[in-house]
Amino acid sequence: MAKRFRYAFTRKKEARNGVWSVIMAGLSVFCFLASVVCAYCMGESRSYVAGTFALAGVLCSAYGFLLGLTSFAQKDAGHTSSIAGSIGNGIIAVIWLWLYMSGMSAV
Repeated sequence: MAKRFRYAFTRKKEARNGVWSVIMAGLSVFCFLASVVCAYCMGESRSYVAGTFALAGVLCSAYGFLLGLTSFAQKDAGHTSSIAGSIGNGIIAVIWLWLYMSGMSAV
């Protein structure tokens, strides 16, 4: 008779910094949307508000990326949120950089 293989998947808790990395990615996207809405509604009269949201979004994205990378060191934890947070924050950081560089070339 053929040997049967039985696989058991254990449910591990997610890495704490990985979850925070995903939260930081969401916060950075929120800051991006808030910055766009403030720039559209307020015009040039209060552009510093949009700039403040943009700076907060960049900092959240960078911090979330670092949290995502450091969360891989945690043993006996799931790393799904770590992967999602690291990739998400990396993409958002590139978008922020592209937005900053395109604004600099327009000046």
